[in-house]
Amino acid sequence: MPEDQDDKIRIHQDRLIVKPHRPDLEEKLFFLLSGIIVSIPITLLFGTFTNNFLGILPLVFANIISVVVFTPFIEEFAKAYPLFYRHGETERSIFILGFLVGLGFGITEFILYVFVLHVPVFIRLPGIFFHAASTSIVAYGIAKKQPVKFYLVAVGLHFLNNFSALFDSGDIGILVANLGAFYLCWRFYSKTTENFIGGSYFAK
Repeated sequence: MPEDQDDKIRIHQDRLIVKPHRPDLEEKLFFLLSGIIVSIPITLLFGTFTNNFLGILPLVFANIISVVVFTPFIEEFAKAYPLFYRHGETERSIFILGFLVGLGFGITEFILYVFVLHVPVFIRLPGIFFHAASTSIVAYGIAKKQPVKFYLVAVGLHFLNNFSALFDSGDIGILVANLGAFYLCWRFYSKTTENFIGGSYFAK
């Protein structure tokens, strides 16, 4: 491919060289909005699940199945889904996009709980950053070519958070889940690089 045809891909000494793709502000806003948009049908879906289970199960079991079992698996997959179709990203850029998707999701969930369901702000505020952190964990797994492993880590933290939230005595579980997600988010961010996903180096 001639060098003047594409400023991101060029041929040099019989080698294909791809320059870094770093998302600009417009792309970052798109992924933030995608998290907001994804959260709406997901919320409606869980409402449908709960209503269906209420017809055949006691309230406590219906909540456990809907909130504890379905929610972690579906939400963590739905938030990370747009990231699987990104190509030519660095490890760090895919991590940041994952964080933004989760942040958008968390913001919408916060608004729904606080302004529609009237849950106290201080209870729901950590959830904004929990969603951002958990999605970034999955993004790290995508960057390291181990998406299933890190998806299950995010699901496990989400499971612990939701299970604990169903019980008045579950504050410790919620604290562990949130602090665990925040710590892993910080740790994995520090381990990302500006290299190709999978470890190859970009040309400067």
